Amino acid sequence: MTEGTAGWLPLSPGERSVAIEVLVHGPLSRTELARRLGLSAGSLTRLTKPLTESGLLVEVPEAGAPAETRQGRPSQPLDVVADSGFFLGFKITEDAVYGVVTTLRSHIVARHDRPLTTHDPAQVADVLAEMTAELADGHPRLAGIGIGVGGFVQDRAVVGESPFLLWRDVPLADLVEERTGLPVVVENDVAALVEAETWFGAGRGLDRFVVLTIGAGLGYGLVLGGKRVPFAEEDRGFGRHWIVDPNGPLTPDGGRGSAVSLLTIPSIRYQIRAATGRDRTYEEILAQAAAGDPMSARVVHEAARALGVLLAQISNFVMPQKILLAGEGVGLMDVAGRTVEETVRDHRHPLAAPVGLETKVSDFHDWARGAAVLAIKVLVLGSAEV
Repeated sequence: MTEGTAGWLPLSPGERSVAIEVLVHGPLSRTELARRLGLSAGSLTRLTKPLTESGLLVEVPEAGAPAETRQGRPSQPLDVVADSGFFLGFKITEDAVYGVVTTLRSHIVARHDRPLTTHDPAQVADVLAEMTAELADGHPRLAGIGIGVGGFVQDRAVVGESPFLLWRDVPLADLVEERTGLPVVVENDVAALVEAETWFGAGRGLDRFVVLTIGAGLGYGLVLGGKRVPFAEEDRGFGRHWIVDPNGPLTPDGGRGSAVSLLTIPSIRYQIRAATGRDRTYEEILAQAAAGDPMSARVVHEAARALGVLLAQISNFVMPQKILLAGEGVGLMDVAGRTVEETVRDHRHPLAAPVGLETKVSDFHDWARGAAVLAIKVLVLGSAEV
């Protein structure tokens, strides 16, 4: 299955630095590229020659330049050939695997999903291998695979703990590599999403950036100096011990009044079920809250206040340029966004700069794309710098 993989891998450290600069910020002129990397013209030529010969980089006409001036290297910016290699991204949930194929610039060009009827690691790896074979038919230049899993991941290879899959110490990268022949990168799904948004999404070019996800769980990612800050709790249930309201509800997952107890979809559904004896979907609860149902409205607006407190606390301590709110639970903003905004203002200094909040309605293919981007970063940039 490795036949036809990208011919420009592996890259030397110098070639990586050039490729990544162009990938993230290009197209760039040679003069600008040399300035950004602190290279002489001769050194830049030495590094770019193998990249253009292998088809990873290409000279493109300068935007807006008259045709008669679009000749010669000074006016020929370098850009990445986005389809010179393709990457697979998989997001594993409790009941399905979501797969995408992306270009080198993370554009999704194919999607493929499969139900997951077992959590046996070997059988899950078989499913991933089968999906890889099917996706490889239309995209032969596969360079690698990224896999996002909810839980604690070690060395981008071993799922140390996943509460959703009930896994412990599963060598997922090895299992999938044995079946596909492709290099595999495994990471916590939130961490992968943060990497994707930092390079190609809402956080591109920002020095201080935060991603907060709400859904089946609660995820948090911090970017400082343009790089994600790894921390132990990001993979071990962020928010279970972040107490937003000490008098808040007690749910099976998380301390009383914790961010998890107030904000996650399972906790919101649990509160409604405990109060009414009826099991409702998250979408039904939001709709009933919007229609004025007292119990649903109370639970939803408690969640909105909790979200506002959480956003204000993050803003007060981190002072991010932007917070991206993502995940399958962001429909909360459509119903109770005003409560969130008012709570944020109430918990910040009156003269504080407004919180740059962006809401992104994302599905599991966005998470799979994040896994593919992480594979791009590790395989192209080099794991030591990610």
